[in-house]
Amino acid sequence: MSTQARGLNNFISDLRNAKSKEEESNRVEVELAKIRQKFNPGDSKLAADGSNPSLSSYQRKKYVWKLAYIHVLGYEVDFGHAEVLSLVRSKKFNEKTVGYVALSLLLRGSDASMGSIVDTMKVDLTSGPDPTGKKKKGAVKNDAVQCLALCSLANISGLELIQAMHVEVQHILVSKTSTEQVKKKSALCLLRLTRMSPDLISGREFAPHMGELLRDQHLGVVTSVMSLLNGLASQQPTSYECLIPNVVHVLSLLVMKKECAREYMYYHTPSPWLQIKLLKFLQLYPNAIEGHDIGMGGNEHVNQVMNVITKILMETDVSDSINKSNADHAILFEAVNLIVVWGTTCPVLMRDGAMSILGKFISVREPNIRYLGLMIMAKLAQIEGSVEGAKKHQATVIVSLKDADISVRRRALDLLFVICDTDNADRIVDELVAHLVVADASIREEMVLKIAILAEKYATDLRWYVDTILKLISISGDYVSDSIWHRVVQIVTNHPQGDLQSYAAATLFVAVTPHRCHETTVRIAAYILGEFGFLIAERPGMSGEDQFHVLHQHWFIVDTTTRAILTTAYAKLANLYEECRPLVAPVFARSKNSSDVEVQQRCVEYSTMREAFSPESVEDLLREMPPFEDKRRSALEVRLIETEGEKSAAATKASTPSEVEQQRALMSIQMLSNPPAEEEMEPIEEEEEDEQDVEKTSANNNAVQLRDEVGMDPPDVNKYNGVSNPMVVGIPKELIPAMRKAFSNLCTSPSGVLFENSLLQVGVKHEYIGAQGRISVFFGNLNSTPLQNFRVKIDQPGHLRMQMQGTQDLLDDGESDGCTVATKTQAKLLILVEVTAPFVDAPSMRIQFETENGDQHDYPLRLPLVVTCFMEPVNLDPGAFMQRWKSLEGPDRECQEVMKLPPSASSGIDEGYMDRVASVIVDGLKFGRCQGVDPTPWTVSGAATFRTGAKDMNGNNINVGCLLRIEANPKANAFRVTTRTLHPLCSKAIKNVSLVSIKLAA
Repeated sequence: MSTQARGLNNFISDLRNAKSKEEESNRVEVELAKIRQKFNPGDSKLAADGSNPSLSSYQRKKYVWKLAYIHVLGYEVDFGHAEVLSLVRSKKFNEKTVGYVALSLLLRGSDASMGSIVDTMKVDLTSGPDPTGKKKKGAVKNDAVQCLALCSLANISGLELIQAMHVEVQHILVSKTSTEQVKKKSALCLLRLTRMSPDLISGREFAPHMGELLRDQHLGVVTSVMSLLNGLASQQPTSYECLIPNVVHVLSLLVMKKECAREYMYYHTPSPWLQIKLLKFLQLYPNAIEGHDIGMGGNEHVNQVMNVITKILMETDVSDSINKSNADHAILFEAVNLIVVWGTTCPVLMRDGAMSILGKFISVREPNIRYLGLMIMAKLAQIEGSVEGAKKHQATVIVSLKDADISVRRRALDLLFVICDTDNADRIVDELVAHLVVADASIREEMVLKIAILAEKYATDLRWYVDTILKLISISGDYVSDSIWHRVVQIVTNHPQGDLQSYAAATLFVAVTPHRCHETTVRIAAYILGEFGFLIAERPGMSGEDQFHVLHQHWFIVDTTTRAILTTAYAKLANLYEECRPLVAPVFARSKNSSDVEVQQRCVEYSTMREAFSPESVEDLLREMPPFEDKRRSALEVRLIETEGEKSAAATKASTPSEVEQQRALMSIQMLSNPPAEEEMEPIEEEEEDEQDVEKTSANNNAVQLRDEVGMDPPDVNKYNGVSNPMVVGIPKELIPAMRKAFSNLCTSPSGVLFENSLLQVGVKHEYIGAQGRISVFFGNLNSTPLQNFRVKIDQPGHLRMQMQGTQDLLDDGESDGCTVATKTQAKLLILVEVTAPFVDAPSMRIQFETENGDQHDYPLRLPLVVTCFMEPVNLDPGAFMQRWKSLEGPDRECQEVMKLPPSASSGIDEGYMDRVASVIVDGLKFGRCQGVDPTPWTVSGAATFRTGAKDMNGNNINVGCLLRIEANPKANAFRVTTRTLHPLCSKAIKNVSLVSIKLAA
């Protein structure tokens, strides 16, 4: 413990030098005990107010400052109030300053001791300068004391204190003798008081005083008064509507005439903060221009505000100065918000101009401007007649949906949701579904909900709606809430006209036929097949017995909620088809003792139903459900409102019925009034499903030769240049080993540096879901001068579908000269990729640029895009793994290689090494580890599925099952890697990546 501190500075130094929280706390406790002893020594009499009169001015101030500092640090201070009030009552300015600061920090308005200080604060508030204007000694200090009292009053804000002091604050604000500084403080203090007590001021009586204050020549006063006016007008809008002409006049002086004191001119923009406050006040009155003939001799203030808004829209542009751009854009966005508030009363030309400007801003690089542009465009597009202008920027909005900033992606999603209509619904929904594959988990639930709402609102053919929901489930089934599939069931049930019900039944039958499908699909299929399965029972391969088998194969892998739905479907199938009853009865018998009460009760009731009731009653009980009641708001709309609020642009859009929905409702009414005659359903002819082989998709890849390990060796520069050019600088040979290691690391990690020298750094960040991936490449200039004619060319092999976008002129299209990468900046490239077939070689990437001295650089690299990027782990039990392993025997399916570790390896093969190998296989290669397959710790087995975007004859994605075994021989210091798949290239590629991963685990 340091020696006893002397003075405030020493005490603060002791606390700052404390090595632990405990040491700091101990030092504070010691100091609090000392101060408590000084304030109440016990052997001397205290003053009437409870303070210690024996303390000198210096001591009292020092101890109170210490208490204030201790309070700021977060420690509780529950004494010393009498000394604080004593300082506030003092006639000395320095003591009063300390007292008011401590008063704001240590006391609250509800404290009992606050009543004794009211008179002192009133005196301080009214102690302004001499009204005759004569300078007196201490006048400046009087102003300062007034400001201190106002700040303390605003911070304390006790209800009794407010009632006692608010009249003085109003008098100070409107007094002609108050200085500018005091007026600013009093306006902000009064704003704080009215927030605590909204009925403090009568708007009709106070509005004329506010009008006088708006005519003040000091812009600082006007700015503070506008903060107060916005607060008051938001509580009592009608009382302050008469001030619109005053506000418009001030705004016109700033925008049209630029009348502004030099100290309030911000980068040649007159007082942008005041302009924003003025525009926000006008937004409180959406009907301010309604009924006025604009430009035809109407009210002068209406014409003025129109001219002001027009000038803001026309003259705001992107500036070289970030600060000026931010200020100008803040004013512009508030002006556009005012146009949004005016709605249809605003002239069409002005709305179109605002939409055109926002279209420019949503394509700039600055994410904050893009965010605001997208958000306000969504609001503007809600105005009747404005959505067509927003639809012109649909392509730009779709690009923003792939932005790196999650907040920008959310606003782009909102805008797409708002501008979607019957004309563009197909494209927008398809784009959203395609982007859902690579979307972040944080936005997936919101995307799924909005896609489901759009598909329902604008589905001219409800079969497309059913297909879209099934796509959502297959891509992001975990994010499909119960309300979404409930809505599918409701729509299918409520639309018996046409072939929707039979189409839904047939589609869902096909969807649940594979053993692996999402549980939500099983739930929908169980309900739809139970209700409408009879419509497809005559089709080949879709009989009632077949429906039972495709549903019951999921019985043992679904949860109890799904089993409850399945039991009802089984009961309905058994009621319709005699052949299903012997199949259903054992299921009900086994489930009568189920641990889940719901499943148990359903099985008992369904199994005893035929014994307890007549056949006619059972028929009535198990017939198809009647149409659901159409509510004003669907469950999806309610969910959206709960998520984003009832006043959000998306919620307003969702609650507005589309033309398609109105026509659909009308047809439903007509169908209920005049039910159609039953039509004979023609069976859909089923094509015999042929067994597909991925080899057909990748036949063109047979000629690809395996390069070193996973194809990481850079291509020869001369291959691109045609001849050897000594002026072209390539990659030095000494960098090749480091490049290989960097490439290998990136094959199993989500981000890292691919290449780096003294001029350039290439970084990669990539993520994959299923057969699709998102790769971001960053080219950073490490040189002291710009890199000119910078261009990149990416090889696009036949087995990869790629979409690329990046910095302007970055991609080498054979026409542009490339871009310029300034010093310490980056060029960026975004690649969206989908794999269609197995492959061995990673795609090549060629980088070319010139330095300031004229040297041309040509760097051939490879993207870390390997076959294991598109794997999905599969967890198999030992029996299933060995069964599949044996079924994949054969030279065309197996690939094996023995790799011996170099003698230079730091350590041999031990259990720690094997744990690292297993971690790389699971986390890097995306294989599911199959525990229990091997009895020794020297073997790692895994299974995965290679996902592709290729389709078979039935429109299903072609996938390849993959098995991997890594066996270690610690004595020989060697590994044997064996892979088995249905495709030889897939086996070879997995083996190559596995060998590299084992080396990295060393």
